[in-house]
Amino acid sequence: NWKYFLQWADGKFKRPYTPAPPVPAASTSAVTSAGSATASAAHWPADKPTPRTDANSKLAHEQLLAKRTQGKIDVYFEGNSITRRWGATDYPQFLANWRANFTGWNAADFGWGADRIEHILWRLENGELDGVNPKVIVILAGTNNVGKVPGGDSKVADITRGLRALVDRCRAKAPNATIVLTGIFPRNADSTTAREINAEIARINENLARMADGKSIRYVNVNDKLADATGTLRAGMMV
Repeated sequence: NWKYFLQWADGKFKRPYTPAPPVPAASTSAVTSAGSATASAAHWPADKPTPRTDANSKLAHEQLLAKRTQGKIDVYFEGNSITRRWGATDYPQFLANWRANFTGWNAADFGWGADRIEHILWRLENGELDGVNPKVIVILAGTNNVGKVPGGDSKVADITRGLRALVDRCRAKAPNATIVLTGIFPRNADSTTAREINAEIARINENLARMADGKSIRYVNVNDKLADATGTLRAGMMV
C-alpha cells in the first residue's frame, strides 16, 4: 500500500501539495509495478482517471460491476468510505440506517473506501455505471483529495476540476439522471491547519454550488448541521 502510505507521510511531514503533471492516457489503461510506483510518488491530477492496484480494490471493482446487473437501480450512490459504509455489511449500525431510509427506493451503494476522485472516475470509465440508467445519482467525493495538508489555490482548482469531470462522466453515462452533488464535509477546526483546510473546503464547495442548475444538477451542503459557526464538529456527527 505504498501509494497510501506516501500520502499519509506527506501529511505527517507537511509537504506542500503538488499535483502531478498529466500523463498519457495509455499509461492509465494498464498497470505495471513500475508504473504504480511512479504514480504513488506524487499527487495524481483529480480529473485524470487512474486505477487502484491493491487486491481489495480490484475485488471491489469486480463486485461492483456485478452489482450493477443484479436488479433495477433508481438511486445510485457514488463516493468513498463515507458513502460505502452506509450500505456495508461490516458496519451493521450504518446498514440499519441505510435500510430504514432507502428501502423501497431501488437504491444501490457504489462507494469504495479511500477512493480519491480520480479512482472513482476510473471505476465509472470501466463499467460500473454502464447500462444502469438510474433516475438519480448522488455524489459525495473529494475528501480524500483534500487530505490533511493545506494546498492553496492549486489544490482547490485540482479538486474542482476533478469533481467537474466526475459530474460530466456521470452525465455521459446516464444522460437522463438528476445528479445530486454533495458538498465536501468539514474537518474539526481544532488547529490552524484544520481551519486552513476548512477554508479550502468552503472554496471548493462554492465551486460545486456554481455547477448546479437546480434542475438536472442539484447541490446539497449539510455542513452547518455537522459543525457550528466556529467550525467545531457537533457531538456525534463524526468519529
